[in-house]
Amino acid sequence: MGEQLRIVISGGGTGGHIFPAVSIANAIKNRFPDAKILFVGALGRMEMQRVPAAGYEIKGLPICGFDRKNMLKNVVVLYKIWKSQRMARKIIKEFKPMAAVGVGGYASGPTLNTCAKMGIPCLIQEQNSYAGVTNKLLAKKAQRICVAYDGMERFFPADRIMKTGNPVRQALLDTKMTKEEALGSFGLKPEHRTILIVGGSLGARTVNESVLQHLDLVEQSGVQFIWQTGKYYNAAIMEQLKAHREIPNLKVTDFISDMGAAYKAADLVISRAGASSISEFCLIGKPVILVPSPNVAEDHQTKNAMALVEKDAALYVKDADAPEQLLKLAVKTVKDDKALARLGENIKKLALPDSADIIAQEVIKLARKGR
Repeated sequence: MGEQLRIVISGGGTGGHIFPAVSIANAIKNRFPDAKILFVGALGRMEMQRVPAAGYEIKGLPICGFDRKNMLKNVVVLYKIWKSQRMARKIIKEFKPMAAVGVGGYASGPTLNTCAKMGIPCLIQEQNSYAGVTNKLLAKKAQRICVAYDGMERFFPADRIMKTGNPVRQALLDTKMTKEEALGSFGLKPEHRTILIVGGSLGARTVNESVLQHLDLVEQSGVQFIWQTGKYYNAAIMEQLKAHREIPNLKVTDFISDMGAAYKAADLVISRAGASSISEFCLIGKPVILVPSPNVAEDHQTKNAMALVEKDAALYVKDADAPEQLLKLAVKTVKDDKALARLGENIKKLALPDSADIIAQEVIKLARKGR
């Protein structure tokens, strides 16, 4: 490219925003190893730890969301937005990016708005089937909008949309473990079917309750379970498990560091319906029962899940119904060879590989124009 490539990437708040952002940065670095990439996140949010851990510099803005329950608190929020806009302008003027990438989350608003006003070309990446508020506002100023689902012209200008899929953690796809080795790493046996239960790094209360209420079913199922409780719930769950006799076919952990091994070991996964997780299941062709979180904006996880259910590519249990239905359905499904094969084949058809590389290529094109 001649001149050193400089890209700013902004957003975060959840792993579902951060994983794609880091994957895009890595893909740009693979093409241009000397590229300068600066992240802009929200102070106090997880990107402030996760991005430096991935090897990238990040600047934090004091921005936060509006409080819909206590309107008086929003006076402070408005001040933080104003301050974040001033800080974003200073960051952009000093860094001089050739293009900007927004992945959703509070910080991407002031960052990409500032870039657009300064004539820096912008790309936004929307992970979900229902667009987030920040991305809907930024779309008017973005030259390219990368999406993972059909029908996104409901939210964005159709002529700027590009269906790329969601970038995922490369380590999940690169694992060299056999299934037997993966099972062995969890102390499990290769002759038994295995269900992986995950609720995100913090955990999912309803999913955890669904297991606790059916420990006898777990014990008598003839199936092995890997249960990631999440760090928030782990201590209380371990206390409750002490009151029950030991269950050898149940492996409980607060956090799984090697998700590639966990997915390899599993015949069936129980999960929330975050966009990044769904993209991972599609790429590895893993049968899944989705339990969408009801505590997300615009109920977008249910919309994510139904996009798969409508194509017979996943099973769905409503959060409110999970304590009664989830474990019974999971045990029944994992023992059904035809159901597992059908779900695995159908979800694999929805995979969009090389997402990070495709998006990186678009960013580089915009940077060339932006010079």
